[in-house]
Amino acid sequence: METKINYLSGSFKDRKSAELAYNRLKEKGYTDKDIDVMMSDDTHAKYFKKNEEEGFGSQVKEGVGAGSAIGGVVGALAGIFAAVGTSIIIPGLGLVLAGPIALGLAGAGAGGVTGGVFGALIGAGMPNERAVRHENNIKKGDIVVNFTPRNIEDHASIGNDWTSYHASDVY
Repeated sequence: METKINYLSGSFKDRKSAELAYNRLKEKGYTDKDIDVMMSDDTHAKYFKKNEEEGFGSQVKEGVGAGSAIGGVVGALAGIFAAVGTSIIIPGLGLVLAGPIALGLAGAGAGGVTGGVFGALIGAGMPNERAVRHENNIKKGDIVVNFTPRNIEDHASIGNDWTSYHASDVY
Protein backbone atom coordinates (compact mmCIF):
# COMPACT_ATOMS: atom_id res chain seq x y z
CA MET A 1 0.00 0.00 0.00
CA GLU A 2 1.43 3.37 -1.04
CA THR A 3 1.43 6.20 1.50
CA LYS A 4 0.18 9.50 0.11
CA ILE A 5 2.55 12.31 0.99
CA ASN A 6 0.87 15.67 1.38
CA TYR A 7 2.29 19.14 1.38
CA LEU A 8 5.03 20.05 3.79
CA SER A 9 4.78 23.68 4.83
CA GLY A 10 6.38 25.96 7.36
CA SER A 11 6.26 29.59 8.44
CA PHE A 12 9.52 31.50 8.65
CA LYS A 13 9.94 34.72 10.63
CA ASP A 14 12.54 36.29 8.35
CA ARG A 15 14.12 36.13 4.91
CA LYS A 16 17.26 34.36 6.12
CA SER A 17 15.41 31.38 7.62
CA ALA A 18 13.08 31.16 4.60
CA GLU A 19 16.11 31.12 2.31
CA LEU A 20 17.67 28.31 4.33
CA ALA A 21 14.47 26.31 3.80
CA TYR A 22 14.31 27.19 0.10
CA ASN A 23 18.00 26.34 -0.43
CA ARG A 24 17.52 22.99 1.32
CA LEU A 25 14.81 22.14 -1.20
CA LYS A 26 17.04 23.20 -4.10
CA GLU A 27 19.87 21.00 -2.72
CA LYS A 28 17.47 18.04 -2.73
CA GLY A 29 16.66 18.65 -6.41
CA TYR A 30 13.35 20.49 -6.11
CA THR A 31 12.80 23.29 -8.60
CA ASP A 32 10.89 26.58 -8.49
CA LYS A 33 8.03 24.69 -10.15
CA ASP A 34 7.85 22.48 -7.03
CA ILE A 35 8.13 25.17 -4.35
CA ASP A 36 5.44 27.61 -3.20
CA VAL A 37 6.45 30.80 -1.41
CA MET A 38 3.74 32.98 0.11
CA MET A 39 3.96 36.27 1.97
CA SER A 40 2.17 39.54 2.46
CA ASP A 41 2.79 42.40 0.08
CA ASP A 42 4.36 44.31 3.01
CA THR A 43 6.79 41.45 3.70
CA HIS A 44 7.65 41.23 0.00
CA ALA A 45 8.35 44.98 -0.07
CA LYS A 46 10.49 44.73 3.08
CA TYR A 47 12.73 41.91 1.85
CA PHE A 48 12.61 41.95 -1.96
CA LYS A 49 11.40 45.24 -3.45
CA LYS A 50 14.76 47.04 -3.16
CA ASN A 51 16.55 44.22 -4.99
CA GLU A 52 13.99 44.28 -7.81
CA GLU A 53 14.19 48.06 -8.15
CA GLU A 54 17.99 47.93 -8.32
CA GLY A 55 17.92 45.46 -11.20
CA PHE A 56 19.16 42.41 -9.34
CA GLY A 57 16.30 40.26 -10.68
CA SER A 58 18.10 39.19 -13.86
CA GLN A 59 21.31 38.46 -11.95
CA VAL A 60 19.42 36.32 -9.47
CA LYS A 61 17.52 34.50 -12.22
CA GLU A 62 20.74 33.72 -14.09
CA GLY A 63 22.52 32.60 -10.92
CA VAL A 64 19.69 30.37 -9.76
CA GLY A 65 19.26 28.93 -13.25
CA ALA A 66 22.94 28.07 -13.37
CA GLY A 67 22.76 26.43 -9.95
CA SER A 68 25.34 28.81 -8.50
CA ALA A 69 25.36 30.06 -4.95
CA ILE A 70 24.26 33.65 -4.55
CA GLY A 71 25.58 35.60 -1.63
CA GLY A 72 25.78 39.15 -0.42
CA VAL A 73 22.80 41.41 -0.79
CA VAL A 74 20.84 39.15 -3.10
CA GLY A 75 19.72 35.82 -1.66
CA ALA A 76 18.62 32.71 -3.52
CA LEU A 77 14.98 33.01 -2.47
CA ALA A 78 14.72 36.15 -4.61
CA GLY A 79 15.22 33.89 -7.63
CA ILE A 80 11.73 32.48 -7.37
CA PHE A 81 10.37 36.03 -7.57
CA ALA A 82 12.71 36.98 -10.42
CA ALA A 83 11.70 34.01 -12.56
CA VAL A 84 9.31 35.23 -15.20
CA GLY A 85 5.72 34.06 -14.81
CA THR A 86 6.12 32.38 -11.44
CA SER A 87 5.03 35.11 -9.06
CA ILE A 88 1.90 37.16 -8.76
CA ILE A 89 0.66 39.92 -6.53
CA ILE A 90 -3.04 39.69 -5.80
CA PRO A 91 -4.39 43.24 -5.55
CA GLY A 92 -6.74 43.89 -2.68
CA LEU A 93 -5.53 40.84 -0.76
CA GLY A 94 -2.01 42.10 -0.09
CA LEU A 95 -0.66 38.67 -0.98
CA VAL A 96 2.42 37.72 -3.00
CA LEU A 97 2.68 34.13 -4.26
CA ALA A 98 5.37 32.29 -6.17
CA GLY A 99 5.56 28.74 -7.47
CA PRO A 100 2.84 26.34 -8.57
CA ILE A 101 0.22 28.00 -6.37
CA ALA A 102 0.82 31.28 -8.25
CA LEU A 103 0.65 29.59 -11.63
CA GLY A 104 -2.59 27.84 -10.72
CA LEU A 105 -4.21 31.02 -9.47
CA ALA A 106 -2.97 33.01 -12.46
CA GLY A 107 -4.49 30.42 -14.78
CA ALA A 108 -7.78 30.55 -12.92
CA GLY A 109 -7.70 34.32 -12.73
CA ALA A 110 -6.55 35.94 -9.49
CA GLY A 111 -9.82 37.84 -9.37
CA GLY A 112 -11.55 34.56 -8.62
CA VAL A 113 -9.70 34.15 -5.33
CA THR A 114 -12.01 34.84 -2.42
CA GLY A 115 -11.42 34.70 1.29
CA GLY A 116 -8.00 36.37 1.19
CA VAL A 117 -4.96 34.34 2.10
CA PHE A 118 -7.14 31.57 3.49
CA GLY A 119 -9.02 31.25 0.19
CA ALA A 120 -5.77 31.07 -1.77
CA LEU A 121 -4.36 28.36 0.52
CA ILE A 122 -7.55 26.31 0.53
CA GLY A 123 -7.79 26.70 -3.23
CA ALA A 124 -4.30 25.22 -3.50
CA GLY A 125 -5.43 22.17 -1.54
CA MET A 126 -4.12 22.99 1.93
CA PRO A 127 -6.20 21.59 4.83
CA ASN A 128 -8.37 24.17 6.65
CA GLU A 129 -6.57 24.14 10.01
CA ARG A 130 -3.15 24.54 8.39
CA ALA A 131 -4.45 27.30 6.10
CA VAL A 132 -5.77 29.26 9.09
CA ARG A 133 -2.42 29.00 10.92
CA HIS A 134 -0.43 30.06 7.87
CA GLU A 135 -2.85 32.87 7.05
CA ASN A 136 -2.31 34.28 10.56
CA ASN A 137 1.45 33.88 10.21
CA ILE A 138 1.48 35.63 6.82
CA LYS A 139 -0.53 38.51 8.29
CA LYS A 140 2.11 38.80 11.05
CA GLY A 141 4.88 39.07 8.43
CA ASP A 142 6.06 35.47 8.08
CA ILE A 143 7.09 33.84 4.82
CA VAL A 144 5.39 30.49 4.20
CA VAL A 145 7.25 27.88 2.15
CA ASN A 146 5.32 24.88 0.88
CA PHE A 147 6.03 21.87 -1.36
CA THR A 148 5.00 18.27 -1.95
CA PRO A 149 7.78 15.88 -0.94
CA ARG A 150 8.67 13.12 -3.40
CA ASN A 151 8.98 10.55 -0.63
CA ILE A 152 8.64 10.03 3.11
CA GLU A 153 12.40 10.41 3.62
CA ASP A 154 12.38 13.93 2.13
CA HIS A 155 9.31 14.76 4.21
CA ALA A 156 11.06 13.75 7.43
CA SER A 157 14.53 15.15 6.76
CA ILE A 158 13.40 18.47 5.31
CA GLY A 159 10.80 18.91 8.05
CA ASN A 160 13.51 18.38 10.66
CA ASP A 161 15.84 20.81 8.88
CA TRP A 162 13.11 23.45 8.72
CA THR A 163 12.52 23.09 12.44
CA SER A 164 16.23 23.69 13.01
CA TYR A 165 15.88 26.89 10.95
CA HIS A 166 13.31 28.07 13.53
CA ALA A 167 10.25 27.48 11.36
CA SER A 168 6.91 27.47 13.11
CA ASP A 169 3.86 25.45 12.18
CA VAL A 170 5.79 22.85 10.19
CA TYR A 171 3.19 20.40 8.88
